[in-house]
Amino acid sequence: MKYWLIKSEPGAWSWQDQLDAGEAGTYWDGVRNYQASNNMKAMKIGDQCFFYHSVKEKQIVGIVEVIKEYYPDHTDPKERFGMVDVKALKTVPEPVTLGTIKADPKLENLALVRQSRLSVVPIDAPSWKHICKLGKVS
Repeated sequence: MKYWLIKSEPGAWSWQDQLDAGEAGTYWDGVRNYQASNNMKAMKIGDQCFFYHSVKEKQIVGIVEVIKEYYPDHTDPKERFGMVDVKALKTVPEPVTLGTIKADPKLENLALVRQSRLSVVPIDAPSWKHICKLGKVS
């Protein structure tokens, strides 16, 4: 299993929206960056992703699981990009802010810190475990 972080503007699609999608989950569309798209192409069923509220909140608020691998994004008129489907697994009890992540030397090499504008980034296993600990995820 691999780990990822996916970003969403809460005004466009929030953690509550993801929870409301239920067990069926929903598609993760709208990615228009080639590097982020390549990260999504590498996702496999069962991979887990931190769900990150971007813009004003800038914090990890939940965990989702990939339930369908990369396929064409119906919202892309040029048909260049794809999407994956995800379902909510759990809420992060104590959201982990970008400030907390940036201040932690154990997390300084994360793509979230180095490439802050990228909407889909990989998370290595030790960082995943550390962030889960910070967020009190059991």
